[in-house]
Parts: sequence; structure tokens; C-alpha cells
Amino acid sequence: MTDSRLAGDGRQIRRRRECLDCGERFTTFEAAELLLPRVVKSDGSREPFDEAKLKSGMVKSLEKRPVGSEAIEDAVARICHKLRVLGEREVPSRQVGELVMEELRHLDEVAYVRYASVYRSFQDVEAFRDTIDGLRKQRRRTPKRSEELPQLPLLPGDTDETGKGK
Repeated sequence: MTDSRLAGDGRQIRRRRECLDCGERFTTFEAAELLLPRVVKSDGSREPFDEAKLKSGMVKSLEKRPVGSEAIEDAVARICHKLRVLGEREVPSRQVGELVMEELRHLDEVAYVRYASVYRSFQDVEAFRDTIDGLRKQRRRTPKRSEELPQLPLLPGDTDETGKGK
């Protein structure tokens, strides 16, 4: 082995190797196989966690919404990470659904309501209204990510007309 370094957002190790027989150099990528828990459905049946199914459901909710595929990939990765960190062999499908709704709420409120309407099986307009009212209350309590921290100037004296950083 001649060289090792992290690759793929730190999830893989890239190794530069050399064949002992012929001297040819080649690259390998190694990743830990981290198992996700099985999903326990509401009817009691169990199935392996399916990342493609998770992403597909999110993409359907985000259809025709201004959210990039990279943001969706990041959200799916965060959900998978949260499920791995639980350390459980099985998780209820309801818990997975709640994680999806939390990510969608941050990505796009319309997609959040779309997903919630199917996930929670809304029966009438009041159920929609309740979800939207809850979303409005949450929005008032939680500042947007861009509002959380003020932009600081890079250089002394580098401010806009409000006295804050540009």
C-alpha cells in the first residue's frame, strides 16, 4: 500500500496500491458496511430498510418543487444516519415517516404537506388545516436557517448600510 486518504465525504477510504507481482499501481475504495434496521410496518410485518423507496417517496412529494437533487440526497443521508445512530435492529415505520416529514419540513413546506396528507391519511379539509396551522406555528417559533446567525464581515470596515456584514 502506498497511500490512503478519505474520499466520498469521509465515508470511504481511497487507497493507492501497488501489485507485488507486476508493480502495477491501482486504486481501491473501501467503505464500512453499516446495516440499517428492519422496518416494522403498522400491520406487524417486517421488511429490510430500502433507501431507494425512501428517496422515491420524498421525490414524489417534491415533484415540481424548487429543491435540487443534492438537497434530496443530503436529506436521505441524514435520515439513514439517524436510523444507524439509533442502534436498533428494528424501527417502526411510523418513526421513519416522522424523520421524513421533519426533513421535508426543512426542505419545502408544500412537499411536507403533500407527504403528510398521504402518510397521515387525511380524511377531510380540517386535517389539512390542522397540519398547515401547526406548520405556521412552527415557522414562527423557529427562525429560518439563514436568519439564525448574522453574516459577519470578512474584513474590518466591510459592512453594508445597516452596519452588518455584507
